[in-house]
Amino acid sequence: MPPEDRLGLDIKRAEQELIAAKSAALKTAGLSVPQYAALFGLSGSPGISAAALARACLVTPQAMNVVLKNLEERGLVERTPHPWHGNVLETRLTSRGSEAFEAADVLAVAIERRISGEFNPGERELLRSLLARAVAAIRDDGA
Repeated sequence: MPPEDRLGLDIKRAEQELIAAKSAALKTAGLSVPQYAALFGLSGSPGISAAALARACLVTPQAMNVVLKNLEERGLVERTPHPWHGNVLETRLTSRGSEAFEAADVLAVAIERRISGEFNPGERELLRSLLARAVAAIRDDGA
């Protein structure tokens, strides 16, 4: 396949630029991209389990547990046993965690707005549709 027909590199380049920009911005707020993603997920789903949060953040449960342990040590999240499932821990933002998330979210949203600003509404929807098709094509193993 000729290089100009290989879209994977273009997709990867866009992802790497996004992660690099978010990493630099979030560093000023004292967070990494995975930490921000966890706080973002917790802001919308208080009490979620680590396993469910890992799925939402597209990481392994083991990776999420490392992130949550760090956030808990910093006082940004708290984990308490689920009332019915004693081996499941519910995770919530602390007030410090909410403040950290809000400060970091302003920085992340600024990057998202720069991306969004490059496209009109129709182009944004087309891009989402094309990316969804790319994901579907990747998942389709031909079976």
